[in-house]
Amino acid sequence: MKRRVFIRSSALVSIGMVMPMYSCGFEKGKREVWSESGMTAFEKQTFNLLKIWCDAMIRDQVDDKSNPVHDGALYCYACEVVHGRANEAVYPLMYMADATGEQKYLDAALKLLDWSVNVDGPKGSWTNMIDPKSWNGITVFGAIALGEALKYHGHLLSKDLKAKWDARLKEAIAFVYDRFDIHFSHINYRFTAIYALYFLGHYFKEEAYIKRSKEFAALVPKYLTEPNKLIFGEDKPDNDKSAKGLYPIDIGYNVEESLNAVVQYAILEKDDVLLELLTTSMEGHLEFMLPDGAWDNSFGTRQNKWSYWGSRTTDGCQPGFALMAHRNPAFGTAAVLNTELLERCTVNGLLAGGLHYESHGIKPCIHHTFSHAKSLAFILDNTEKIGNLDKQTPVPRSVRNGVKHFPELDVWLGVRGPWKSTVSTYDQIWKKAYSVAGTGGALNVLWHDKVGPLFTASMAEYLVVEPFNQQPQPNADFCITPRVERWVDAVWYTNIHDLKAKVGFSDKDGTIDFKVMATLTNRDKEYAIDHSNVLLNYQFDREKAILKARRTSEEANGDTFVVPIISQTGEKVVRPSKYIIELHKKEGIVRIVSNVPAKIKGRKEERIFNQVPGMEVLPLIFVFPKAIKEISCTITVT
Repeated sequence: MKRRVFIRSSALVSIGMVMPMYSCGFEKGKREVWSESGMTAFEKQTFNLLKIWCDAMIRDQVDDKSNPVHDGALYCYACEVVHGRANEAVYPLMYMADATGEQKYLDAALKLLDWSVNVDGPKGSWTNMIDPKSWNGITVFGAIALGEALKYHGHLLSKDLKAKWDARLKEAIAFVYDRFDIHFSHINYRFTAIYALYFLGHYFKEEAYIKRSKEFAALVPKYLTEPNKLIFGEDKPDNDKSAKGLYPIDIGYNVEESLNAVVQYAILEKDDVLLELLTTSMEGHLEFMLPDGAWDNSFGTRQNKWSYWGSRTTDGCQPGFALMAHRNPAFGTAAVLNTELLERCTVNGLLAGGLHYESHGIKPCIHHTFSHAKSLAFILDNTEKIGNLDKQTPVPRSVRNGVKHFPELDVWLGVRGPWKSTVSTYDQIWKKAYSVAGTGGALNVLWHDKVGPLFTASMAEYLVVEPFNQQPQPNADFCITPRVERWVDAVWYTNIHDLKAKVGFSDKDGTIDFKVMATLTNRDKEYAIDHSNVLLNYQFDREKAILKARRTSEEANGDTFVVPIISQTGEKVVRPSKYIIELHKKEGIVRIVSNVPAKIKGRKEERIFNQVPGMEVLPLIFVFPKAIKEISCTITVT
């Protein structure tokens, strides 16, 4: 018998078994009381967070019978649109209806599915927006969500309504079967289709779907890199190599979408060979989790959607990593840490895209919530497969010492004492437009055990490369990646546009020392005409981090060293001298000592916010004086 997370105290229910309710609702006038008896700490946390999210989604559900195009939809007050994939929230709402016995959750799910006719596309598909010409590949995600809702909670529906939902689901998975092939879109679609076709093939007893699922699953080893077995294919074409010979890889999509689906398939199919391969792949991906549960996607091909905890429109890492925790307990730690981070990033009941939405007054996009709520519901519906997860086994970046190079990315992860760093020269370009993610030998991430993130790379320019899947950037766009830059006739030249930068490192006498050779380059990959070469140094020992920027000429050419340090509104800024700046965070004091005075861009102590990855910064600007070739900043945390 399946272990239930909650035990309902009701004459209608025997322990561990939910009995049928009246028609399409719960018994009128009967108060259902639930206890948390027998739940693990992780299950309690997951349930409480899911309830917060579901309550907020109901709050933002449109109730306007005069407008059938919007009535029942989940309105996004951040983007001021209705996101077409909102119907995927049917699964978490149905879970919450079943778990609590509260009618409001079932009513919301019914309204949402009624509304979903507004995103019906051709041949059984759903569309990404209320526009029949918008992208319909997302049907695979909606099919899984509706399928999970019916599998676990279909008993809440009347016989006729369940038959209606089943019929709509059958149209959706038929579309996936007919439309998806081995070259369809980006790799996350095909990998997700592996699970969708297998799961719903069994649900509908359709052998053709199961056969197609296995055909797609046979492709998995071909889309794993060497030597770390990272999934590639997050671009189109999916196997197009960069000038360095590197494939398109996105950590956010891999851990929050693709790995989940293939793990779920492999477990159902009992494919031990694939499970062993996936264990190795997940261990490779886990190297990119920061100790606070964030996924370092500072360099990924789809970094435009990096939201610190993952990626904007994906599902969350919890299913795959929780289901595989018996193979490596650190996977369970990852699931717990990331859920804690999701909780920290929840603002006004909705999941925000980073740590500083609330402090900067930014509304969270509702897409984050209805996407990630599905994964929490899946965890709670599968507690008997997952077991008791905890944080006893650390993730690699918490305990590793030294530098690890990922040749398939040309990315270096460094750890020395409390300092965690990421340096990137990855040269894949999303949609072959501009180098949008952190590269050029940039220090994409600097993270400290006491205060968390100090640097995170944003897009070089906040380009809306996926309309309706990115929130508008508030105020003026300002890149928050540390860099050297120069403006010539309104053209921006910087090392973070350089796709040919070189990185070397040494690790001796307790100090990691990254050395970077880069060229000031514009968005079209043209070099600055005069004195365009720069040298960068990032040094870390247990007590401090030192950042150096050196130019090859003393000529006054307006070069600046830009150091946007993570700091949310309200943190006190103290300037003991013109060469020292202190940030007083609640966790500790960050002290920056430089050899030239620092300026703060904009108004005094004003914070600048960037949607990637949802952070505020205090933008420090160091101008190269005429007689000085090198600028140096020493950072300590006390």
